[in-house]
Amino acid sequence: MHQHLQRAASRQPGFDGRFWQFVSPTDVMRHALNLARRGLGSVEPNPTVGAVVVDDQLRLLGAGWHQKYGGPHAEVFALREAGERASGATLFVTLEPCCHHGKTPPCSRAVLAAGIRRVVVACSDPAPHVAGGGIDELRQAGVEVEVGLLECEARQLIAPFVSLVTRGRPWAHAKWAMTLDGKIAARTGHSQWISNPDSRTVVHQLRGRMDAIVVGIGTALADNPLLTARPPGPRMALRVVLDSRARLPLDSQLVRTAKEHPLLVVVTNRADADSVRALQATGAEVVTVAADESGHCANAEWLKDLAQRRLTNVLVEGGGSVLGSLWDDGLIDEVHAFVAPKLVGGSGASPIAGVGLAAISSHQTLRDVSVQRLSDDLLIHGFVAREHV
Repeated sequence: MHQHLQRAASRQPGFDGRFWQFVSPTDVMRHALNLARRGLGSVEPNPTVGAVVVDDQLRLLGAGWHQKYGGPHAEVFALREAGERASGATLFVTLEPCCHHGKTPPCSRAVLAAGIRRVVVACSDPAPHVAGGGIDELRQAGVEVEVGLLECEARQLIAPFVSLVTRGRPWAHAKWAMTLDGKIAARTGHSQWISNPDSRTVVHQLRGRMDAIVVGIGTALADNPLLTARPPGPRMALRVVLDSRARLPLDSQLVRTAKEHPLLVVVTNRADADSVRALQATGAEVVTVAADESGHCANAEWLKDLAQRRLTNVLVEGGGSVLGSLWDDGLIDEVHAFVAPKLVGGSGASPIAGVGLAAISSHQTLRDVSVQRLSDDLLIHGFVAREHV
């Protein structure tokens, strides 16, 4: 049983043959947010959304979440479950109901048709085609609308979607595994395996909900990775190699599996034309972008290309030069750092290279930090504070 739910004193026919009662409106919205998280990896490029219908005593009448891209939205599932009891009830929803015809009809119309009396919205929709229109439509129809309950949590949940529709670039997840002394490889370049099997299981789960997995050519050459989720997750990520000179070997695992798992090789105009044609002949897609001052693929350019493909979450797995370049450009949004209790020593092999900061900030680099123990490893997760970008 959820801590914020309790059995209603009087048992009546209800949700799944039971009646659950929430303790407070905040707990209703928190339940909706938990439901929304179930859609991670299945709904993108749409945002994750959860919805809950309750009566005046906060008894649960119906609940749902956006389950897959192109499918019904959260409100539809919740209202469908509530049935006739939705008339005069309150709808809690983590994101403003849509008011436009897309792959599905407008949710605002469904809310009105169900006779909902009051709607509590965690956050408004920043997408230009909504942008408060759903809230306005409900209010004009006489529905009481409240906005802002657990807004920060709700906005964090849809941050990748917001990045895509407002900044024109995917949400960039930085992931690395390092030793206790901050090394991602030994002095010879050997790196398999720094993290333990439990950590690698979590990495595969993370890969399974990503739209793209990105590595630099240095990592591709050193590790010969496959960059797939094993076992497969809800999404099949586009594998991306930043390879300014088209040096990716034709016998690499990435190239040999290009027809089964999509592969994008990003090059610059410095790439050898014959090498580009050879990669394309294997089934890999090759795209040319502008080079930065160092001759590498310009970050803004390849991220723009991924955004045009409507890719929302991008997992950048290294190496240190790629992550360092993204950090210097202020383009890392979220961090997944796996720390193993191992010592390597030596210089170099930093997970984030590049130019770096000139001074240590007095503010935390990451916010909403969590630490998870994975056997002897630690997973440190957090979101980059905007003061640092």
